[in-house]
Amino acid sequence: MIRVALSAVIALGVAIPSAAEAACASRSKLVDTLSSKYSEAPVAMGLSNSGGVVEILTSPDGNTWTIIVTTPDGMSCMIAAGESWENKPAVKVGQGI
Repeated sequence: MIRVALSAVIALGVAIPSAAEAACASRSKLVDTLSSKYSEAPVAMGLSNSGGVVEILTSPDGNTWTIIVTTPDGMSCMIAAGESWENKPAVKVGQGI
């Protein structure tokens, strides 16, 4: 399920009109900023087909969330952010949502 969700995230990331719109920095700086400004921390991660690491960060109460992609050279870019994150329980294949 996470794999399917991360594939969808990558597809959404490609849809960003311009790389200039994405905030990029070293992973440590970006994660530190998201932690101090929004109390966000990584809750899920996966390896994209292009070799980047995709991470989802959320605040403890789920009020804010951010998705970042880190390239092999250590540069991270925010590809999506929003509000009202909700974790869903894992569902076995064939059981529906």
